[in-house]
Amino acid sequence: MIFNSFSFLIFVTLVFVIYWKINSKHILSKNLILLISSYIFYGLWDYTFLFLLIFSTLLDYFSGIKIFNSKKNKKKIWLITSISINLGLLFFFKYFNFFIQNFKTLFSKLGLELELSTLNILLPIGISFYTFHGLSYVIDIYRNKIDPEKNIINYSLFVSYFPLLVAGPIERATHLLPQLKNTRHFSYKIAANGMKQILWGLFIKIVIADNCANYVDNVFNFESARNGSSLFIASVLFAFQIYCDFSGYSNIASGVSRLFGIELIKNFNFPYFSRDISEFWRKWHISLSSWFRDYVYIPLGGSKRGKFRNVINIFIIFLISGFWHGSNWTFIFWGFLNALYFIPLLLTNKNRIHLDEIYLVDFKQKVVVLFQILFTFFLVVIGWIFFRSPNIDSAFRIISKIFSSEIFDNPTISPLLSTILLVVVMVLIEWFSRNDDFAIEKIDKLLSSKLRYIFYFLLIFSLFWFAGEEQQFIYFQF
Repeated sequence: MIFNSFSFLIFVTLVFVIYWKINSKHILSKNLILLISSYIFYGLWDYTFLFLLIFSTLLDYFSGIKIFNSKKNKKKIWLITSISINLGLLFFFKYFNFFIQNFKTLFSKLGLELELSTLNILLPIGISFYTFHGLSYVIDIYRNKIDPEKNIINYSLFVSYFPLLVAGPIERATHLLPQLKNTRHFSYKIAANGMKQILWGLFIKIVIADNCANYVDNVFNFESARNGSSLFIASVLFAFQIYCDFSGYSNIASGVSRLFGIELIKNFNFPYFSRDISEFWRKWHISLSSWFRDYVYIPLGGSKRGKFRNVINIFIIFLISGFWHGSNWTFIFWGFLNALYFIPLLLTNKNRIHLDEIYLVDFKQKVVVLFQILFTFFLVVIGWIFFRSPNIDSAFRIISKIFSSEIFDNPTISPLLSTILLVVVMVLIEWFSRNDDFAIEKIDKLLSSKLRYIFYFLLIFSLFWFAGEEQQFIYFQF
C-alpha cells in the first residue's frame, strides 16, 4: 500500500474518521488508533518484518529507561548495547552481501579464493529510517536532553507512525513525542493545508516524477546506445525525478500527518534554488542531514578542531551519507563527490554565506543569483549520475559522453514535450512559493475563488490524465 494508491486513500479516510470520532480528551486512545493503524499499514508490506519493527521499538524503549536510571558507569553500557544491536540489524539486512562480495573480490585479486556465499536477504522497508529514530532517542537520553517516555504506546507510535515510517522524515523525540502527548483538536485550517500539501505531493510524484522516470529509464538502462545529448537530458530529468519523488513523498507524509493534528519536521526546502552546494545540503533531505550533523559530525569534533580535522569530518559525513543510501560503490562515490564540492566553500569560509531567503532587487542581482543556481544545479546533476548508474564505470562513461562533441548531436531518443512543460510549470510554481512551507500553501491568497478552484481541478485532473501504473517511491529502497 503506497501513498500514490487508491487503497491508501481509503486507508487514510477510515483512520481519519475513526481517529476524530474518539473523544478529543482521550489522547491515549487516539494514539492507540494511530499505532494499530501504523502496524496494519506496515504489516501489509510484509507482516514478518513487523516483528522486527516491534523488537527494535522494545529494545530502545527499555534501553532508554535503563540509560536514564543507571549509574554513570552503566549508562554507556546500555547505550552501546542499544546502538550495537540497532546497527547490527541494519548492517545485516542492508550491507551483509555488499561486504561479502567485496571481500571475495579483494582476496580474489590477491590470488585467494574465499568460500563465502551471499544470502538471499530481503531488505525490511523503512529500516534505515526507524532505526535512526531509535538511535537519536537513546542518544538524547544519554546526553540528558530528554527523559525516557514511560508510556509504551506513545513511544511505539513515535517510532512507527505510519506517515513517516517507511521513508521519513527522520523525526526527533524532542519534536514529535510532545505532540503525541498533548491533546489534539480538529482544525479545519490545518486539515485544509494538509489536503493541499497531499495534492501537491501527489502531483509532483505521479505527474512529474513518474513521467520523468519513463525517459530516464529508457536512456540509463541502455546508456551504451545513447549519445551525449540524450544522456544529459536524462540526467537533468533524473534530478527532477528523484526530487519530485522524494519531496512528493515528504509532502504527502506531512499533509497526512496534519489531518491528525500532528506536524512533521520539514524535509525539503526547495533545494534546487540553492546558490551553492552548502545551501543545497541545508535544504535537501533536511532530517537526514541534520541527523548526521548532530549525531556524527559534532561528536567527531565538527569545526572546532582546526581546518584539517574539519575537512576530514566533512568527508566522513558525506561518505557515511552515501553509504546510508545503499550498498553500492556508486552511492559512496556520490557522497565523496559532494564532499569535494563542499570543501572549497569550507576552506574559503563561504559555506554559510547563503542563509537568507532569496529576494531579488535589481537586474544585476537576478543575473548573479540565476548563475549561482544553475551552476549549483549542474554540479548536483553530475552527482546524480553516479547515484542513478548501476556502477561507477557506467557513470564515467555517461559523463565522458556528456562532455564530448556528442552533447551537440540530436538526441537518440527525445523526451515528450509534455514532460518538459510539466517540469517547467512545477519549477515556476515552486519558485514563486520558495519562501513558503510548501509549494501551494498560499494559493488561496494569490488567486480568486474561481481561479483557485480551476487550479485545483487542473491538478486533480492531471493526476488521472498522466497516471500510469503505480510506481514505488525511490527512497523506499533505502
